[in-house]
Amino acid sequence: MPVSQSVYARPVIRFAWSRGSGSRLLLFVLECALGMAAVILVSAVAHWFRWLLPVATLLYLLIVVPTALLCGFWQAVVVSLSAVVAQAWFTAQAQLAMAANPANSVTLVVFVLVALTVSRLSARMIEHASESKSRSGQMEDLYEFTRRTLQMNLHAEPGPQLAELVHDIFQLESVAVFDADLHEVYEAGFWSSDPQEMAQNVYYFETSDDDAETGIGRRVVRLGSVPVGSLVVRGQTSPLTNSAIASLIGITFDRYRAFANESRIEMERRTEQLRATVLDSLAHAYKTPLTAIRAAATGLGEMGHLSPGQADLVTLIDEQTGVLSELTTRLLTTARLDQGEVAINVAPVGVSILVEEVLAGLKDRLASMKVALEIADEELVLSCDRELMGMLLTQYIDNACKYSNFGSTITIRVQVDATEAIFSVHSHGPVIPVTDRERIFDRYYRSSTYSGRASGTGIGLSVAKRAAQIHGGSVWVTSDEQEGTAFFAAIPLEKQRS
Repeated sequence: MPVSQSVYARPVIRFAWSRGSGSRLLLFVLECALGMAAVILVSAVAHWFRWLLPVATLLYLLIVVPTALLCGFWQAVVVSLSAVVAQAWFTAQAQLAMAANPANSVTLVVFVLVALTVSRLSARMIEHASESKSRSGQMEDLYEFTRRTLQMNLHAEPGPQLAELVHDIFQLESVAVFDADLHEVYEAGFWSSDPQEMAQNVYYFETSDDDAETGIGRRVVRLGSVPVGSLVVRGQTSPLTNSAIASLIGITFDRYRAFANESRIEMERRTEQLRATVLDSLAHAYKTPLTAIRAAATGLGEMGHLSPGQADLVTLIDEQTGVLSELTTRLLTTARLDQGEVAINVAPVGVSILVEEVLAGLKDRLASMKVALEIADEELVLSCDRELMGMLLTQYIDNACKYSNFGSTITIRVQVDATEAIFSVHSHGPVIPVTDRERIFDRYYRSSTYSGRASGTGIGLSVAKRAAQIHGGSVWVTSDEQEGTAFFAAIPLEKQRS
């Protein structure tokens, strides 16, 4: 929607043949000729009836002002000068010199200047009205573009849809939209040259400008202050319109990404829900045969009369059945924790006694390890679920057993501050990369450093995290080559249900 026109532009609609430069010159000459003919006619009539100069001047105004309104400023100038010349000529013919009555000359000049001023003001008012109408049209287009973007299909990439919308709504020759996240350029309309490089350069060099000669507008598409793409258009638009279009494209990009994230999160939630259901079903299904196998192994051991080899096999069956039972219990607990089905039995628990119970349960794993125990307050009592806290500490210590260096010391600490008890298990082993420290507590995630060092399911730490969260606490890990690796769990002294 073009806005720029000279303040002296013609305000009326021209014939089709007036678009060429030669036709415009011919039209200019014709308009001036018609105005001069009207001036000569008025001068002749005034001279014939011997009207006074003020009367003739008023008639000249009736010619100059419509000429200015309908034709333009320069046509009004030509007609005004012709009025001065015509009046002077007819006055000389009547042998009345202009100097004989200076008031008449001054009156004529003043009225001509008034006519020229009126013509210029009217041209400017018409131009302003035209600009206002054009801006109103652009606002309507921007409103339509906004409405259509809100109705876009966000299941598909927004780039092709945006390029087509801009091209159709604003009636541009060509449009190119660059999506930096997908690294794709989407085109609409006809481009005489490939806009791919142009659109990418606008984004990479952050160049926003408007070229009046080529009609090309360039804008960096931003989300806040962050560039997310670019827009290149060719056609008649204002700089403000180009900037508004780029802003709306940035908002649409953000909506698409937010929608994609929501869809992904919902899909992950449903997947996790299905996975938890499957785990729960499997755990229940495994419990019965595992119990039968363990009972049979125990029965064989108590029967006696077994050879040493048979006794070793029975012991191995019993041990591995215990491992499978423990893993099944962990899976079942994980599923129930995620589904919020675990009943929390909060009771006062002595921290020293709790730690000793966990160490006793892991005595076989810790038989070849050096363990250091540091409890700041031996009399500390914590209101918590004994089973869940035991699972948390068991997982931390078991993790340290798996991954600590041979011969190194595992240090278990319990520190107390004003509001919480902080449990930590420290060991020396492979360093956990910074990128893995946030995700290591996610279910099924295993650090690339740990995955090849020991077997695991990636479930234990997620259970520990959920157990801490149920108590209103938090977990984190630190890892350094010199200081070693330490897993922490902070539990409030006053238990808060999640």
